[in-house]
Amino acid sequence: QVRLVESGGGTVQAGGSLRLSCAVSGNTVSRYCIAWFRKAPQKNREALASVYTNGGFTNLFDAAKGRFAASHDNAENTLYLQLDSLKPEDTAIYSCAYTGGHCYGDGRLWEYYGVRGQGTLVTVSS
Repeated sequence: QVRLVESGGGTVQAGGSLRLSCAVSGNTVSRYCIAWFRKAPQKNREALASVYTNGGFTNLFDAAKGRFAASHDNAENTLYLQLDSLKPEDTAIYSCAYTGGHCYGDGRLWEYYGVRGQGTLVTVSS
């Protein structure tokens, strides 16, 4: 069984930065797809980034382009999301999700991930 634990969320003022982590543990396969999503109240869930660990191929989606960056540390089995120049509209629960093997398409579909974390709350004050 695979387990995901997110950390690094908190409250930050607009313009600030946070670094989120998603620790992957358990019975993982050597090559997998892992992604970041966020869900704000009364908004649809948004895909932020996906990473295929074989080669570190990363997709950064529209909601993340320009201010966020995703990376994966194979040795630590941890996915990171660097959030810079944060805005109040970035307030959301940020979650990671895992599926063994290749990403489905570019990895933006929440439904195709069989394991999802509980999320970490990011609050950006104005």
